[in-house]
Amino acid sequence: MKFSVKSLDNKDIGEIELNDSVFGIEPRRDILARVVNWQLAKRRAGTHKVKLVGEIRGTTAKPFRQKGTGRARQGTTRAVQFRGGATAHGPVVRSHAHELPKKVRKLGLKCALSAKRAEGKLIVVDKIDDIGKTKEIAKQLSLLGVASTLLIDGAEINSGFARAARNIPKTDILPCQGANVYDILRRDTLILTRDAVHQLEERLK
Repeated sequence: MKFSVKSLDNKDIGEIELNDSVFGIEPRRDILARVVNWQLAKRRAGTHKVKLVGEIRGTTAKPFRQKGTGRARQGTTRAVQFRGGATAHGPVVRSHAHELPKKVRKLGLKCALSAKRAEGKLIVVDKIDDIGKTKEIAKQLSLLGVASTLLIDGAEINSGFARAARNIPKTDILPCQGANVYDILRRDTLILTRDAVHQLEERLK
């Protein structure tokens, strides 16, 4: 499909051919949800921890004798039913990551790109200029009419542009190999350079 290419000053400078198999598929919410859950699960630290019976400080003696008291038998005051005792079935240190087939991850990225195009929230720019001033970048983004945006460049991003852009709220910039479903969906508008489009199509076709 044909798609217009703009400059960062919001001027039309030509067209680009977008691959229908990457930018023109029907987005599937279930696939997007699976990929986002997989990404967020991998990010979790998993360092939450409660103390088990063997980790509670205290005596190992029985609190009272086994028989003759009329009370239920008890072996330790460190058990979960006592104040100051262990926690039953609490979290322990573990990894929350789980497997997700490569085909599903690939389809999720295609769905995210297609969803942005279908919603009219995809902008393709020719290239990123070597701009080192936050004020100038903010002005250009306002000309494009975006307030919350993810900008994806080619294999390498301009370090000066990235350093200046990170001071703008709700603006992220990533290299092409860092493109992922969660970051695409969390920002309102997706901006791709020509290089990013070609590399994404090569990666996903």
